[in-house]
Amino acid sequence: MLYLVATPIGNLNDITLRALEILRSVDIVASEDTRKTGMLLKHFDIQKPQMAFHEHNEQRAGQRIEDLLKQGQSVAVVTDAGTPGISDPGFTLVRRAIQAEVDFTMIPGPTAFVMALVLSGLPVHSFTFRGFPPRKAVGRRKFFEVDREAPHTLIYYESPYRLDGFLKDALEVFGDRPAALANDLTKMFEKVERGTLSTLLAALPQQTKLKGEYIVVIEGAAKNTRGKPAPDLEEEEEEEE
Repeated sequence: MLYLVATPIGNLNDITLRALEILRSVDIVASEDTRKTGMLLKHFDIQKPQMAFHEHNEQRAGQRIEDLLKQGQSVAVVTDAGTPGISDPGFTLVRRAIQAEVDFTMIPGPTAFVMALVLSGLPVHSFTFRGFPPRKAVGRRKFFEVDREAPHTLIYYESPYRLDGFLKDALEVFGDRPAALANDLTKMFEKVERGTLSTLLAALPQQTKLKGEYIVVIEGAAKNTRGKPAPDLEEEEEEEE
């Protein structure tokens, strides 16, 4: 059996009992970063052989994993943090398992964008997760343009080194919508900042040391309106009544 195992995004106590059970039972652990996974396994006193499985060796390592599964071994796939396949290696392995008719399942657990969405205070009844945008400004703005008219709450991942450019381009494309920045979720210095794109952008210079991956949550567009925030769901219901 192939297991895609979600691991904590920060606080190690967030790991599930089932995840620990699976990690203890499999023959080998395929890790995005064997050093980081080694620390996780050591913390829970789990001793298992590891192999590297990341974006740079995904095809070669995927074939090896498929071969191991066909030999009757069980493999657990983990990423540095969160759920395999969500902006991390895992999708191609699922497709490979389907094609090879190999049994697979996943052990659910933490996903950073879901936590950021709930804590943002923005509408959660409908949302679109977009992952990482292109690194360069031109590509990033085109990436944003696709969702400019979308009524759903929009969720992105971004590096601290490109956060300033991200917010400037988002402000240009979407207008000054309500938004939130989430960082260090589940960790000691967990932080969620809420405001508009312009106020969040203005506050960045005051934060001299931006570290860790950021989740940016942006309110969707109102119907037939560009760049303006969507009305609150409860207000819409009151108007209909």
